[in-house]
Amino acid sequence: MLENKDQNKTPLAQLGEFGLINQLTKHFSIQQESTLTSIGDDAAVLDFKSKKTVVSTDLLIEGVHFDLSYMPLKHLGYKAVVVNLSDICAMNAVPTQITVSIAVSNRFPLEAIEELYEGIRLACNFYKVDLVGGDTTSSTTGLLVSVTALGAANEDEITYRSGAKENDLLVVTGDIGSAYMGLQVLEREKQVFLVNPQNQPNLEDYSYIIERQLKPEARTDIKELLQKLDVKPTSMIDVSDGISSEIMHICKASNVGCNLYEDKLPLDPQLINVCEEFNLDSTTIAINGGEDYELLFTVSMNDFEKIKGNPHLSIIGHITAENEGIHLITRENTKLALKARGWNALNQEK
Repeated sequence: MLENKDQNKTPLAQLGEFGLINQLTKHFSIQQESTLTSIGDDAAVLDFKSKKTVVSTDLLIEGVHFDLSYMPLKHLGYKAVVVNLSDICAMNAVPTQITVSIAVSNRFPLEAIEELYEGIRLACNFYKVDLVGGDTTSSTTGLLVSVTALGAANEDEITYRSGAKENDLLVVTGDIGSAYMGLQVLEREKQVFLVNPQNQPNLEDYSYIIERQLKPEARTDIKELLQKLDVKPTSMIDVSDGISSEIMHICKASNVGCNLYEDKLPLDPQLINVCEEFNLDSTTIAINGGEDYELLFTVSMNDFEKIKGNPHLSIIGHITAENEGIHLITRENTKLALKARGWNALNQEK
């Protein structure tokens, strides 16, 4: 996209830092009452009144977290917002504001960065959050995007990783594993393209899992759903690094064990088909894949009747005593120690 010679390109140096900020943010509008002052001063001014504020931040680096050979900049902007809003949702809070900082090399013209911010704007509009600040600077190593998200919740609504209790039910939203397999398809097609640039990929059969990778959604709907069901989660985390890793985080923070049941894992049919095509085990992918941005949480056993059969929720296990350990119960009823083989940010391996 950046090599289209027919497009007029505007060097970022032509605008300067403040000119660039004004250009990128002029189409953003305020949607939250808690936003008193946003971009245009030394700091944003927010007023959450009696609610508590939750804050989360993530850094996305070109070549580590995304590959622009198949990640459109508009999708990258959207996803950069979503991954942070998901962390706010995982605290059982409502996202309200974001700040965005970028470091960009001189290979990117203004028009490319405007595409990135158009994705950010679309996410802000969809999730009703305000862009209230950030920073821009130069980079010698490509594109870096850092987003900080803020949210609000009543103190008694905030849910931590540390609240799981023995006999609680383990629940996950949506389906898992699809985002990872979407990445595998994109990586495969990239290698094919590098060998034969004339070959155009046909991705129609992979549309769902590719969308799960390129354009995930934050589960902002779950807080309201649980309130309507009169269910308060006892612990919660989002599925960013793989569900096995997330289960271990909850168990470690709560000093408990867990049994996860293989036959209860929610898998999309397209995921199962593509795993067969790649000769990969769908269960391994589902529990280790990551980037699904679903919510994993625990609820009291007393809430079973309230959540059973809900199309948005799957009961996939239960919490045990800490000395019982953390296990996967296979379809053959074999008990295997669960290991975290998901994303490790420090060695860049899946």
